[in-house]
Amino acid sequence: MNGLGGLNKSDNGVVIGLVQLQLPVVVSKTDLAAQTARVVDLVGKARRNLGTMDLVVFPEYMLHGLSMDTNPEIMCTMDGPEVAALKQACIDNAIWGCFSIMELNPGGNPYNTGLIIDDQGTVQLYYRKMHPWVPVEPWEPGDTGIPVCTGPKGAKLGLIICHDGMFPEMAREAAYKGAEIMIRTAGYTAPIRAAWRFTNQANSFCNLMVTANVCMCGSDGTFDSMGEGMIVNFDGTVIAHGQTGRTDEIITAEVRPDLVREARATWGVENNPYQFGHRGYVAVAGGAQDCPYTYMTDLAAGRYRLPWEDQVRVTDGTGFGFPVPTRKFAPKEDLQ
Repeated sequence: MNGLGGLNKSDNGVVIGLVQLQLPVVVSKTDLAAQTARVVDLVGKARRNLGTMDLVVFPEYMLHGLSMDTNPEIMCTMDGPEVAALKQACIDNAIWGCFSIMELNPGGNPYNTGLIIDDQGTVQLYYRKMHPWVPVEPWEPGDTGIPVCTGPKGAKLGLIICHDGMFPEMAREAAYKGAEIMIRTAGYTAPIRAAWRFTNQANSFCNLMVTANVCMCGSDGTFDSMGEGMIVNFDGTVIAHGQTGRTDEIITAEVRPDLVREARATWGVENNPYQFGHRGYVAVAGGAQDCPYTYMTDLAAGRYRLPWEDQVRVTDGTGFGFPVPTRKFAPKEDLQ
């Protein structure tokens, strides 16, 4: 299945490389330019490292590090030099790339944005992190939904970012929209290691979906990111796992989206994405297709409230030095 990490590529295989990127310190435009150049160099390393590689994935915070600095001077824009350099790197190395930027938002806090760029330098997927890691992260909540694009070999790709993956609804939404390979990029530090591993596996198995997951790696003198590149098959088994914590190591594996499609079409037992919306189809024709989940109906109606809501102590970022927000979130009406 794995083809020795992609060395022996099958006709239907998609070879993925996960870069356990050294955690940077970026405080100025000069630093940002230098870090962008470093990422570009590592795109080239990925291509040289494995000629069969289709997609190289960089972690969240690859350009900005973990400082949570919202200084407009070091924020990126889609038409800025950083994104242009990433596009050119994909063209020059004939490879697809998944990248992370902190994106300027004139109407509020910056967005934590993920991009998938094809080997022609075209942005095929643009995603804004839905669930910033509150109360630590200051980013604007995403308003793009969870898009899916067609990637190498026709594989359907989805992208979520870090804390997003702790919500099973995120992975299910990606699968519901057709994702066969879901990428999860992160900047997580070592205390999250166990949760990172079992949520990656659960996201795969519960949705019959390959997941490709990678964190920043190493220390910036304050924080220690864990690397932990993981490629998990649709049955929840780990295909490749970077457990050494070696910075800039590229974890690789071949995955088979055609087998994802086969499982989704032919499995009976544990065909979870189908059965979720067709409860008890042995007993009733087509299964029950109601929505029996109170939290879903309440959220859709704008009345989501936990039984212990009044006891929740941390409800803003003041404990991490951020001011109490005053703006209300205005979601887009149509994310389809």
